[in-house]
Amino acid sequence: MKKILMLSLSVGIFISSCNMPASGTADPQIATAAALTVQAALDATTPLASPTLAVQPAATVAVNTPTFSQPMASVEGVTNCRKGPGTSYERVTQLMPLESVKIIGFFPPNYWVVSTRDGDCWLSGEFATPSGSFAAVPTVTAPPTQQGGIPEAATFSKNGWTFFCYTGQADITLSWNDKADNESGYRIVRNGEVITDLPANSTYFEETIPLLSGQSVAYQIQAYNQAGEVDSTTASITCP
Repeated sequence: MKKILMLSLSVGIFISSCNMPASGTADPQIATAAALTVQAALDATTPLASPTLAVQPAATVAVNTPTFSQPMASVEGVTNCRKGPGTSYERVTQLMPLESVKIIGFFPPNYWVVSTRDGDCWLSGEFATPSGSFAAVPTVTAPPTQQGGIPEAATFSKNGWTFFCYTGQADITLSWNDKADNESGYRIVRNGEVITDLPANSTYFEETIPLLSGQSVAYQIQAYNQAGEVDSTTASITCP
């Protein structure tokens, strides 16, 4: 309201100065002051511009994407890998020390199903060290065992092994009693490793191997079928 009154007053003064007689020409300074007063009043009525707010960019949130690594299993010693969880199942292969194989399944409480060069088989967790993202490995069920169970172990006959040592070599002969009636065959195991397979009802094996004086070698006869395998006692031979 005060601004309007002052504006009216200023306009009145300006008009009065313009209507004065010619003999009393208005003072230019008064006219200029009046014009400035009017302009100032007009400026005072002009609304203030709205302040401009600075917009801050949205913060970038880092998202950690979980990584996946192939689950693997390794063994420290020569380890049997079978067709099921236990010694009643036939052996598929033997894993070598520090050999790594892919884990594809888990059977509680302590067996891994792994993929090997000889096919899928079951590895006891007692002898295996798992690595990688094995928490998501699927749980599987065990296959049925063969009816009739594993075969009966072979036994060495009287003088069940003979040997002849000469010039760093030895001729070895093994003979045993075929006690089983449901075996798929026999394996010859030398120093813990299978060296050959023989057909069912076999009772004899011979070979010549390098063997120096004072060195020893151990043999076992392993009867096996689809249900599993069983070893004979050990025949130990030492060259004099």
